[in-house]
Amino acid sequence: MVIDGQVEEAARRVQVRFVTKFKPPFKVPPTSIAIPSNLTRLGLSSIVNNLLKAGKDDWNPEPFDFLIDGELVRMSLEEFLLAKGISAEKILEIEYIRAVAPRKQEEPSLHNDWVSAVDGSNSKFVLTGCYDSLGRIWKASGSCTHLLEGHTGAVTSVCVVNPRVAQDGADQIVATASKDRTLRLWKFDADDPSDQIKRIRAYKILHGHNASVQSVAANPAGDMVCSGSWDCQIALWQASGSDTGDVVSVKKRKKDAEEDDPQAEEEAKSALVGHTQCVSSVVWPQDEAIYSASWDHSIRRWDVELGKDSLNLVTCHLFSSVLPVMSLLSCACFPKLTYIRIGGGEYCDKVINCLDVGGEGSALIAAGGSDPILRIWDPRKPGTSAPVYQFSSHSSWISTCKWHEKSRFHLLSASYDGKVMLWDLRTAWPLAVIDTHNDKVLCADWWKGESVVSGGADSKLCISSDVCVL
Repeated sequence: MVIDGQVEEAARRVQVRFVTKFKPPFKVPPTSIAIPSNLTRLGLSSIVNNLLKAGKDDWNPEPFDFLIDGELVRMSLEEFLLAKGISAEKILEIEYIRAVAPRKQEEPSLHNDWVSAVDGSNSKFVLTGCYDSLGRIWKASGSCTHLLEGHTGAVTSVCVVNPRVAQDGADQIVATASKDRTLRLWKFDADDPSDQIKRIRAYKILHGHNASVQSVAANPAGDMVCSGSWDCQIALWQASGSDTGDVVSVKKRKKDAEEDDPQAEEEAKSALVGHTQCVSSVVWPQDEAIYSASWDHSIRRWDVELGKDSLNLVTCHLFSSVLPVMSLLSCACFPKLTYIRIGGGEYCDKVINCLDVGGEGSALIAAGGSDPILRIWDPRKPGTSAPVYQFSSHSSWISTCKWHEKSRFHLLSASYDGKVMLWDLRTAWPLAVIDTHNDKVLCADWWKGESVVSGGADSKLCISSDVCVL
């Protein structure tokens, strides 16, 4: 018998029981069956689909992934059991889940230059930044509703300010950062049904950096934003209202005999100083704490109230210790958390381009830089200079990493190798590789919980949808 090209060997069979958290019609009978031990994920998926479609003429095959003892199977059953030391004499319980991979690719949305930044945190729209100095709002693939005009340099970073607070009928606030050394805040109606593109200008211009602004992030409350710059500083700004800080009203301008609303110019409320090179990425996951990454090889966590760093994770230094890393056992090609000793050498000599905080307890720090390795630290554990996971399937610099908002296992990464990869902490191999770009991928994010949006040097915004994470 042949199952998806895999030959069934009568002499090598194992008793298995397929289990799942799904409800009918995605639940197979709980009885155990004997299957060939040489089956891999594709063969297992074929068996589960055959069981599910029994008596259902309209069943559409669904790709599945499989967990044994909480670890994803990425080899044959026989190799897995051998690597884990699991006896084939007992009934093996295998949990099946939907495979995390895009099932649909939308038509790309074209820009005039590199798409350098994207934010998909609001389910109603996607926000992009471009090297043509414009921000754009997209409601769907190919459907641009707003142009954000005003920057005089490339837009390097964008963020939606508190996407969950804006109520129906209320204006949505977004922030952009630019090589022109400024940040700008914008308001627009996310529920506007018009199909015509609206050109809007910022209601507030934020001055204070003396070099290109590389990253911007908003706090959960939505009343402040922070920015990281090539001037090595992190600046904090008021996002809502203008009753605090130094605000200067810019003279109204006339256009087509009508006066536009005045723009306010504002300086930073405070600055966080400590990095010695470009602050390449900032995130603000809790109101009291900001995380930053820098080309000085450090990741810092800042106490917002005190204005001081409470964690300084130096990812490159001399030491001699035992470090936990994700490695591959060559004997069985199986990922396992193991330990290697590095003595009298540098663990990592690369700058950091991006970081994000999420995962278990919203506490894991993911970061990527000028090598192909995505690293993850757990600052709650002693010896935090050592990453607890390393993923090395990319072949060039990593430009973006982003945790899935509702999963403690899943995150994505984007790279100059032109690929976006989806990861699960339960395996060292990527769950899916998205290669819709034909040049460097500069940014990526999750959208609506089940889509991946990405932008690149090919001037495209790509949307990969129907990604079943949960």
